[in-house]
Amino acid sequence: MGNFIDWRNHAGSQPEKVHKATLWQGQHVMLGLNCLEPTQVQAVHAHAGADKFYFVLEGEGRFTIATEEREAKAGMVVVAPAGIPHGVINTGRERLSLLVAIAPGIK
Repeated sequence: MGNFIDWRNHAGSQPEKVHKATLWQGQHVMLGLNCLEPTQVQAVHAHAGADKFYFVLEGEGRFTIATEEREAKAGMVVVAPAGIPHGVINTGRERLSLLVAIAPGIK
């Protein structure tokens, strides 16, 4: 892993589950890429003691943060504070690619 990373080199798909790739792992934060094909779901879950955000790189999806559900498209940031349940479904016709950061870093 270097200091300059092109996320597109790590994009991919898996028919049975969300494609995930770690782009960078430091002592205090992990930066990853999640790719969801149309209709794929990242189930609602939570991280105790770890804040997380999604930056939508391409595509669109419906995000759940606690009890709120909203659509987000390319260019938007979705924040999931520590301990708050969150998840996403790709509601579009194209791949949904998300830059994901979680801190403190999850190993």
